[in-house]
Amino acid sequence: MIRAFLSRQFLMFLLTGGTAAVVNFVTRLIYNQWMSFSSAVVLSYITGMITAFVLARLFVFKASTQTLSRSAAFFILVNGLAILQTWAISMLMAYYVLPALDVQRYTLELAHAVGIVVPVFTSFIGHKYWSFR
Repeated sequence: MIRAFLSRQFLMFLLTGGTAAVVNFVTRLIYNQWMSFSSAVVLSYITGMITAFVLARLFVFKASTQTLSRSAAFFILVNGLAILQTWAISMLMAYYVLPALDVQRYTLELAHAVGIVVPVFTSFIGHKYWSFR
């Protein structure tokens, strides 16, 4: 398992996932203009997820033997778990942890950033062994 995280493939996953994370973060700022933080986190995650799928399929898991539709189904399943992690951590950080630490500036941005980062490792394992096997 450790080898998987020390590979070129994981590095590419981090680069493409980082790009998708930026899309996720920026679109949350945009969506938050018209909807609640909670809803914006979910919608921006979906936007980032679409970006991540395209980039992962093109640059990270090129040798996948799965069909496109099968990869997409597993990708959605893996990300279904990751979106729950992202949402729960974002909400916990924004409404409990950061206020308890008396953080008063950029709380939603910090909370969402932490929420985005947490599922990186679980998502890589899920995509490596299920989505793009």
